[in-house]
Amino acid sequence: MKKTIILSLIILTIIFSMSNKNNIPDDAIRLRVIANSNSKYDQDIKMKVSDNVTQNMYYLLNNIDNIGQARTKIKDNLSYIENNIENVLKEENYNLGFEMNYGMNYFPEKEYDGKTYKEGKYESLVVTLGSGEGNNWWCVLFPPLCLIEAEETNKDDVEYKSFFKELIEKIF
Repeated sequence: MKKTIILSLIILTIIFSMSNKNNIPDDAIRLRVIANSNSKYDQDIKMKVSDNVTQNMYYLLNNIDNIGQARTKIKDNLSYIENNIENVLKEENYNLGFEMNYGMNYFPEKEYDGKTYKEGKYESLVVTLGSGEGNNWWCVLFPPLCLIEAEETNKDDVEYKSFFKELIEKIF
């Protein structure tokens, strides 16, 4: 009887988690890179900067497992992140400059993969390139949703493995 109840709970949890796998936790730290414009050049620069920041964040947050540690690590390394962005822009001969802000930043409402993410102010690292009038790219730094994607090529496998690890730890 106990095994049947536990198995039923596991199945319900899997179904619920799969239907909500794109939800962002309330205590998340986001990353947003806003392009100067929607020109191909500016959008390419945005993606190069976002790739660079994502790789650096993976390195910095790789073994961090709580939001307090993540905040401290990000704050302690803002000049490192900024220097890396400057290097990317220098390599690309991009001279429109950028601004970087870590704190509570505005995010517009976003629909992604059938889910709507509410507009509002969220804890985040925002990089604005040039005048910041182009489309943006964003992800979740902590918990490391976009950082896992940076490390793994098959996102579905990563979500499945991390979900099962957490579920097993909760049950046993």
